[in-house]
Amino acid sequence: NSRQSSCGWVNDPTPNLSVLASRILDMKSRIWLGAGGIAVAALAAVAAIRLTGGGADPGGAELLRPDHAPTVALGEPLYEANCASCHGVDLKGEVADWRSPKPDGLMPAPPHDETGHTWHHPDQVLFDITKLGVVRAANLENYRSAMPAYEDILTDDEIIAILSYIKSTWPADVRERHDELNRVYSMEPRS
Repeated sequence: NSRQSSCGWVNDPTPNLSVLASRILDMKSRIWLGAGGIAVAALAAVAAIRLTGGGADPGGAELLRPDHAPTVALGEPLYEANCASCHGVDLKGEVADWRSPKPDGLMPAPPHDETGHTWHHPDQVLFDITKLGVVRAANLENYRSAMPAYEDILTDDEIIAILSYIKSTWPADVRERHDELNRVYSMEPRS
């Protein structure tokens, strides 16, 4: 429902409800959120995000919405289903020494809590790495990564929800530093 344009993110104001319903029903078998079930909760969260402008802000410095409860509520189960197996349910990463390559030469999945480096990257870079994969997002040649690109797995709004959930877990001082990083990044010229 979102697409990247040359000037930023453009949101389609009318979500494809059949695609959303299909994704929600797929998630239902993996996640239990109480008596109402995942379908109702996730559909309500997606609707709330759409109605309150929870998607990408093409003119703003910040893409993530860690203070927007419906976005974070959608992001947490999506993180658990798509990211936690490598980055940890507790966001602590794959291994304690995440800065050194594993025996296969690949870097381990880093932590997404305040001890990692996730918050050292602006929202747009985090989004691009998640959607496109680190190799494509960083235009790296001859680099291998275990992290897949999620462009064919998650929608843009789902990626934003996951990243918003991650940011919502950071301490206030780390979030403030990340907000400042986004502000500075938004002022840098892009080619």
